[in-house]
Parts: sequence; C-alpha cells; structure tokens
Amino acid sequence: MTWSPKQYLAFEDERTRPVRDLIGAIGLRDPGFALDLGCGPGNSTEMLAARFPSAMIQGLDNSPEMIAAARTRLPGVNFQLTSVEAWASAPSVAPRPQVVLANAVLQWVPGHETLLPAIAGRLAGRGALAIQMPDNLDQPSHVAMRETASDGPWRESLAEAAAARTHLASADWYYALLRPLFGKVDIWRTTYHHPLAGAGAIVEWVKGTGLRPFLDPLGPDQRVVFLEAYRQRLEAAYPAMADGAVLLPFPRLFILAER
Repeated sequence: MTWSPKQYLAFEDERTRPVRDLIGAIGLRDPGFALDLGCGPGNSTEMLAARFPSAMIQGLDNSPEMIAAARTRLPGVNFQLTSVEAWASAPSVAPRPQVVLANAVLQWVPGHETLLPAIAGRLAGRGALAIQMPDNLDQPSHVAMRETASDGPWRESLAEAAAARTHLASADWYYALLRPLFGKVDIWRTTYHHPLAGAGAIVEWVKGTGLRPFLDPLGPDQRVVFLEAYRQRLEAAYPAMADGAVLLPFPRLFILAER
C-alpha cells in the first residue's frame, strides 16, 4: 500500500492521543533503548522520546514516505526502513530494546500467534511491550467500505481489499498468548468519540489509513466515484448533531506486557 504522511497527519491530535495514553501507562523507568515499531511519520516516536528522554530511540517502518517524514520531524532520531515481520524474525543483537512500542501497526500484520512471541523474544530481559490496535472493523465506517467495494464496477478489483486488515482476537486470547512470556499483562479497550465536521471529514480520516487498500487498486476517476458513494453511506450512518458535527466512535485495543 502507498501511505501519505500528510493525509495521515491531517488528524494528528486525534491519532496521537491513544499512543500518549499507552506510553503513559508503561511502568518501566529509564530504559536505555526504546524502539518504535511501525513508527509512521514520527508522531508516536516523538511521544516515546518525550516519555524517556535519556533513552536511545529508534523508529522502524516499511514505508519510505513515512520514514522520510519521520526523519524530517525528528532529525536526531535513528529511523530505518524495514517491516515489522523482518525485524521480528531477525536474529537478536545487542543492544536489545527495553521498550517496544507498536502503535496502530500490528492490525496490518497477520499471524499474531507467532508474531507477538517473536517480538517478545527480541526484548531485553527486563522490558515492556506496548501495543495499540484499532478495533473498528465492525464500525459503520468500515462496514461501509466493504459494502461500497462490493457494489460497483470496481467489485472485482477490490475483492481482496478487506483482507488487508487482520481481524483481532479476543482480549482473553491475547492474554493467554502473552502471559507465559511476561510477569504482567494488562489489556484494555477504549472507544474514543471524535467530533468531526460531517461525513466528508470521516472520509478524509480513513483515507489516511483504513481506506488505502480500497483506493490503491482504483484509477483516479474511479476513486472519485467510489469516495462519493462511500460518503453517502457515511451520511446515513453518522447523523449530524445539533452543532452540525458528527461523532466518530473509534474503539482501540491496548496491550501492555511487562517483565
């Protein structure tokens, strides 16, 4: 998929709030090395550096555009172009990170039953794994994506688009997977309610993330028609409030595993 840092950061305050909440819950003090796995344009890395000012900070992402934006934002931080899967499966080398942050990235990576233990295996002996994943595939915003994709001339082109996101397992499943590897596993789910300026603003929000697999296979003209059909579905699903705003509920799953 192609990623646009500018589109992603159009809602920077809303996107950064969950990672700020997650990083604030980390109990580890003064780690020497903290890694932002799937760092995007560097907004989460910036939060990580502020939380642990004495740590060596590194950011990894598989998007050249995102890495370029992150390097511009934080020129003093070491950013590298690599995927989550490649890093997790690479031989462990010193120094091992004491903190691994995976903010809004693992929902794009399948095979959590092997991926998460592999990430845990690359942590230092005393460390924290902090994960946040959007848990919104059953929300009207994403149901409307799939409905629009299956109802139009683009149907065949978008037959596989919905499979780009990994369906999250239950909290019980993640707890059972990680508890043998960590002394403490804390899991919670928070639904943020974002006031936005109408259905068009929801479209702009998801254009930076969840809508990418649906837009990438389409040509410019088809994208325009698809987005209008999608917006009309959103207008029906998200009625305007008295002040003209719509509320976008956004559930997110948090996992904090520490040892």
